[in-house]
Amino acid sequence: MSVQGTDSYRSGIPLPYLVARAVEVARESGFAQSCRVEQGRLLHALASGARGSIGETGTGCGVGLAWLVSGRQPGVRVVSIERELCLVEIATELFQDVPDVEIVHGDWTRIHEHGPFDLLVVDGGGNGKQTAAADPEVLLTPGGSIVVDDFTPLTGWPPVFQGRPDTARSAWLEHPALLATEVRLAPDLSTVIGTRRP
Repeated sequence: MSVQGTDSYRSGIPLPYLVARAVEVARESGFAQSCRVEQGRLLHALASGARGSIGETGTGCGVGLAWLVSGRQPGVRVVSIERELCLVEIATELFQDVPDVEIVHGDWTRIHEHGPFDLLVVDGGGNGKQTAAADPEVLLTPGGSIVVDDFTPLTGWPPVFQGRPDTARSAWLEHPALLATEVRLAPDLSTVIGTRRP
């Protein structure tokens, strides 16, 4: 989720139907922290490579989930975890007629009950991002990828954020189970993508 991410969706931007509907629901609900357009397009592209299952932590109002679902191949299962019950209810209603989508209420760690995944999108709100506690060797299939969003672009090494070592980013980029890199999506936004080593 991104601070004011819902505001990144301006009229005239072509969006998949389900994404447009999720953005509308987020606006109606006063939910400002949807994933940004740039991140959504990346998720849409990455979802097309998943063969069996996709996981997400931090459903929110379902904007990121809508990008994933719109990009997946037919029959690929998608599970999203959300800790706020009111948001679970909103997203469940939005996706109620979409096959192979499950929205689970609980802490981000409930994702462990549903893996391993070909693609896992980790939101920072539940500390999965901050502590690198989401273990790729448990949560990813061999060759599966993890996406950790909402970083500011890397400008030097070692990574620094607000004048301090950026241990969250370093933990993912240097994780021994991953081949990881950072992708700049906008002048102020980057994402870490890691693929589980064979």
